[in-house]
Amino acid sequence: MSHLSTNAFTAANIAVLTVSDTRDESTDTSGGYLVESLQAAGHQLADKKIVIDDPYKIRAVVSQWIADPTIEVILTTGGTGFTARDTTPEAVSVLFDKQVEGFGEVFRAVSYQEIGSSTIQSRALAGFANNTVIFCMPGSTGACKTAWTNIIAEQINSQHKPCNFMPHVGAK
Repeated sequence: MSHLSTNAFTAANIAVLTVSDTRDESTDTSGGYLVESLQAAGHQLADKKIVIDDPYKIRAVVSQWIADPTIEVILTTGGTGFTARDTTPEAVSVLFDKQVEGFGEVFRAVSYQEIGSSTIQSRALAGFANNTVIFCMPGSTGACKTAWTNIIAEQINSQHKPCNFMPHVGAK
């Protein structure tokens, strides 16, 4: 599998979407954390938006980014719980060409070590659409830190061995 990693770092163009009925730029700590982390890792912020918990508004933004040939990775935060307004999985999963089943499984396994059985209330998921990898995380900053530091940072690092997602993104 060494052909799926490289010795050279390749910066990814990443878009960040916060799904929330209450947050704005001044209170969006989760989206802010993701922006700071991706930039600290050497990646480029392609776009950042906040939308309300509405499946059509979520799907519209994510669809636009999937169609954009410059965006390789999409990070969403929020809307993955079980309230009536939590619709991110339903909004985004229908756009996937392929689902990354392991993301949600590993996220919940790692999260269990931090928050115990409450992790089962997360419907975190990931998938590919039009050569764009999409990660949907819960809305808490802690959950975003868990996902970023334990899974996403490595999987969007072209140097991570034995393999990572970077050979599968871009070139739309």
